[in-house]
Amino acid sequence: MTQAFAHLPHPLLAPVIELARRAGEVILPYWRANVSVVTKTDASPVTAADIAAHHLLVAGLQALAPDIHVLSEEDADIPLSERSTWERWWLVDPLDGTKEFISGSEEFTVNIALIEQGRVVFGVVSMPTNNRCYFGGAGLGAWRSDDEAHAAPIRVRTAPAPGQAFTVVASRRHTSPAQERLLAGLSESLGDLQLTSVGSSLKFCLLAEGAADCYPRLAPTSQWDTAAAQGVLEGAGGEVLDLAGETFSYPSRESLLNTSFLALPANAPWRSKLLALAKSEL
Repeated sequence: MTQAFAHLPHPLLAPVIELARRAGEVILPYWRANVSVVTKTDASPVTAADIAAHHLLVAGLQALAPDIHVLSEEDADIPLSERSTWERWWLVDPLDGTKEFISGSEEFTVNIALIEQGRVVFGVVSMPTNNRCYFGGAGLGAWRSDDEAHAAPIRVRTAPAPGQAFTVVASRRHTSPAQERLLAGLSESLGDLQLTSVGSSLKFCLLAEGAADCYPRLAPTSQWDTAAAQGVLEGAGGEVLDLAGETFSYPSRESLLNTSFLALPANAPWRSKLLALAKSEL
């Protein structure tokens, strides 16, 4: 690690950033290479790239901190009776955005979050195609790194710049009637919305670096899809809430699916309007 990462506020952050970038290196040879696709029991796709990154990350994380458990999308069949005894664990998506990866898009990431007692300590989101990496955590700060010698702090915006529209980020592939109703209500309150579709955890990262305003998700996700980027957003002055307005968390439970959530700047002046719209969908 270079001097740019020498004084980060958590001792595990710099080595995890390095590990995420190494996982990206093992993914890239499979990208745009007609990689074969297997459909898992939940109907989601998996490729050799997912599996290669998974093995590298699990080995690396266990070597880095043998006392911290690992829960990865590609090895998630761990009974609740075991997971419920964990106090700290890594929540990992070795290749978030597999459908984007298969399609040849650049919008896929490596996600690693450190969880303590169900709350995100920090998260690392790495983008293999351009070596960009976002990382941060609540109370720690948040940064964007464009290469191994660079790291710059990032911060949410509480309002669009003059002349800019209110920007909502959304999934390229997943929406729901409830989400469409919420967006319509938001438009009535705030005026025309600019919708930006982007894949994987990059939706949160756009908010974290002040390039967008809100990310509502009233459609399915899994814990490993969100935890790392939640850490980045919280470090940048944002928050992730359930539809009741409570901080999004990852307690040990049978299902690893998330409930609906809202990602936004913590001090947004329109926060109460968004929460009122969200609560109407409960």
